[in-house]
Amino acid sequence: MFRILTHNQISVKGLNRFSREKYEVASSLGEPDAIMLRSHVLCASDVGPSVKAIGRAGAGVNNIPVDICAEKGIPVFNAPGANSNAVKELVLAGMLLSSRGILKGIDFVAGLDQIKDADEMHRLLEKEKKIFAGNELAGKTLGVVGLGAIGAQVAQAGAMMGMKVLGYDPALSVDAAWRLSSDIERMENLQSLLSKSDYISLHLPVLDVTRHMINDNSLRALKPGARLLNFARDAIVDTEALIRALDSGKMDRYVTDFPEPLLIGREDVILMPHIGASTGEAEENCAIMVADQLTDFLENGNIRNSVNFPQLFLERSEGSRIAIANRNVPKILGGILSVLADRNINVIDMLNKSRGDQAYNLIDVETQPDAELKAALEALEGVVNVRIL
Repeated sequence: MFRILTHNQISVKGLNRFSREKYEVASSLGEPDAIMLRSHVLCASDVGPSVKAIGRAGAGVNNIPVDICAEKGIPVFNAPGANSNAVKELVLAGMLLSSRGILKGIDFVAGLDQIKDADEMHRLLEKEKKIFAGNELAGKTLGVVGLGAIGAQVAQAGAMMGMKVLGYDPALSVDAAWRLSSDIERMENLQSLLSKSDYISLHLPVLDVTRHMINDNSLRALKPGARLLNFARDAIVDTEALIRALDSGKMDRYVTDFPEPLLIGREDVILMPHIGASTGEAEENCAIMVADQLTDFLENGNIRNSVNFPQLFLERSEGSRIAIANRNVPKILGGILSVLADRNINVIDMLNKSRGDQAYNLIDVETQPDAELKAALEALEGVVNVRIL
C-alpha cells in the first residue's frame, strides 16, 4: 500500500482519486511514499528516504527544495494549466478595473449613506458620474508576454472581446503554439510588444532570464499611457523602475496580484491579495491533476508535468517494470543493460530521457526482478535510485 502525506487543505475531489485499496492518505503519517501539498513550505529535512515523489497542487514550486529533490531522484510534480481559467478571469477583471472608474465609483456610492431621499441621490449620481468615465477594451491592443496555458487563454479572451492581440514568448512550445488563434500576432521581441500595446499582461515563470524583465530599459519602449498587469510573479517586475514609469506618466496604471509596501496607497496601482487561483474550481482541478500524476508515477513510473525530471510515458507491457533515476552522464544506460544481459533478462520495451543533470529510464522485462538484481543496478556508479513496479 502506498502512503500519501498531505499538507494544507487539499480538495476532497483530488484525494478521492487515490484508491482506498492501494493508498493510505493522511495529514500525519510516517514514511510516506509521496507528499502532496499546496503552499506549505517544505524543508529538505522533511524529505525523508521513503519519499519517492512530491506533488504541488498548483503551479509554483518555490516552497519545495526542487534541486535537492532532483539530487535524490525525486520528481516534483505541479499542475500547470489547472488554474488557468481562474487566473484568466481575474486578469480580465483587472483590465476592466484599470479602464473605468469602477472602484472609485463604488467608494463614492458607499459614501452617500447620509442621503435618505432617493431622488436627491439620483440627481447627485447623474451630476457626478462623469468623474468615473473610462474607456472600453474593444479596439485596444493587448500584449501578452508568455503564451503558456494561462497566457494563451488571456490572449484568446482578449481577441473575443474585440481587442487586437499581440503575443511574445521567447520559448514558445509546440503545444502552446497549437493553442493560439491565428488572430494573435506574434512579436519577435519584448520591446516591440511594449511599444504597440495599450495593455500588457505578464504570464512568465521566474527564471534568471525573466527576473526583473520589466525594468528601466524595457519600460523605455512602453507605449505612453499603457497599463501593465502582473498576475504571474512579483520578481518579474523591478518595482522601483515601475514606480519611476508611473511617476513620469509613461505608464497609466499597474494592476497586480502581488502587493508590495512601496505600492500601497498609490491611486495609479490596483493591488489584489494573491487570489489568482483562489477559486473552488481551480483548487479542485489542481488537486485532481496532481493526484493522477502521483498515482501514475507510483504505480507505473510515468512522469508528467515534473519541474525537475524529464517527461516520460511508457504504456505498460506484460512482465515487470524497472524505473531507474540516474545522473545524466555517459555509459550508465550501457551499464544497466549489461546488468540485465548478464542475468539473461530479456527487455520487452524501454524508454530513456534526460533533463539537465537528471536522466530517467523505464524498462519492461519478461521476468520478475529480484532483490539481487535491484542491488546490482543500485550499485552502478551514477544510479540514484531503482524501483521495481
